[in-house]
Amino acid sequence: MINKKATILVADDEASLRDSMNILLANKYNVLFARDGKEALEMAKKHSPDLVFLDIRMPELDGLEVLSGIKQMDGDTDVIMITAMNTVSYAVEAIKRGAYDYITKPFDIEAIQETIDKVLEKRRLAQENIYLREEIEKKYQFEKIVGRSDGIREVFSMITSVARSESTVLIEGESGTGKELVARAIHNLSPRKNKLFVPVNCAAIPENLLESELFGHERGAFTGAFERKLGKFEIADEGTLFLDEVSSLPLSMQGKLLRVLQEREIERVGGVEPIAVNVRIISASNLDLKKMISEEKFRKDLFFRLNVIPVFVPPLRERREDIPLLAEHFLDLYNREFGKKIKGFSRDAVEALTNYPWPGNVRELQNLVERLVVLAKSDVISEDHIPKEILDPESGLSEEEIINLPFREAQIKFESAFIKKALTKAGGSKSKAAKMLGIHRNTLLNLEKKLKM
Repeated sequence: MINKKATILVADDEASLRDSMNILLANKYNVLFARDGKEALEMAKKHSPDLVFLDIRMPELDGLEVLSGIKQMDGDTDVIMITAMNTVSYAVEAIKRGAYDYITKPFDIEAIQETIDKVLEKRRLAQENIYLREEIEKKYQFEKIVGRSDGIREVFSMITSVARSESTVLIEGESGTGKELVARAIHNLSPRKNKLFVPVNCAAIPENLLESELFGHERGAFTGAFERKLGKFEIADEGTLFLDEVSSLPLSMQGKLLRVLQEREIERVGGVEPIAVNVRIISASNLDLKKMISEEKFRKDLFFRLNVIPVFVPPLRERREDIPLLAEHFLDLYNREFGKKIKGFSRDAVEALTNYPWPGNVRELQNLVERLVVLAKSDVISEDHIPKEILDPESGLSEEEIINLPFREAQIKFESAFIKKALTKAGGSKSKAAKMLGIHRNTLLNLEKKLKM
């Protein structure tokens, strides 16, 4: 922080008092003087003083009126009332209205300096706390999104840019890349940060319950509706609603969601009255919504409503330099959770983790590190502790085939082979295979659909 002279405004209609204060203060502070209440307000507005000495009785406007005006302009400006003995009751009233203190004529010079020191120290500490809080927020606003690659730095930049707007945001990226963390970071940096962040996994809610989950229902709206239930939109009112895997919404629900975005009101299932909602929508998809539009599986008009500001989260294989950082981050997390004291990863272990393509992205890496910490018998995780499938993933392709394929096609073939291997190992159980891969079962189903398996 830059140290500068404090600015003190002295407002009093007595020239002798102004002269005395000038002698006392001019060498240490920037001192301004006003001869009446109107001039005091004008100078306070123009110069934003750190401290104001304000006479109770002045021409144009009295001290109480000026005090109110200063507090309206800046509630943090400290005001010390100047009073004669016969106007102390007015000074007490001024303190009730927000004045810091009062002094009586004739002045005790030492007492005035002590009061100034106390006020300016309080102000300095308040400003320093604001500064430190801002620095802490800068440091930890992305504390769960770890990385220093160009790709993740671009994500940080987008989060900072869009957070303070009210625009809808569409976060795209593969499963496990941390799209919900990005959504939470946007919310936590937004003006809505003190309200609720309500996440909804659209793929995890049965189609027949989606409308009730999102919009709520009235008592008796359907069999089993024994009481009124608020939907996620109402719960998130004045906050942020995060619609994860929005691509899984059926077309009928897409139309209803579009209407809510347009009208900013919902109707509970079984209700007759529209309910106004003030919600910021952040959605996420791991599928190509533009492709789904061409296949008539997703509404173009809804896409344009959701995609006002697009944010892309790159897969882990495209930001390999972040893998060691993430591994250490998760190691620290699970050391604390499980009471372990593992010091870190050996060089060959880091190399093995960095070379692996991570089809399950950050979530798969997190699950692996958790497993390694739980099972670790030594204080360093070496290559010997890394599972064989990480050290030598079988792609089902020869080296010549890999070289001759475009990247995207090779990736698809690798992911298909990898998922098939996991399913075989899990005896055909999709739930077990998903757990082995470190992804959600619904994500596995979506990957199978995307890869046409």
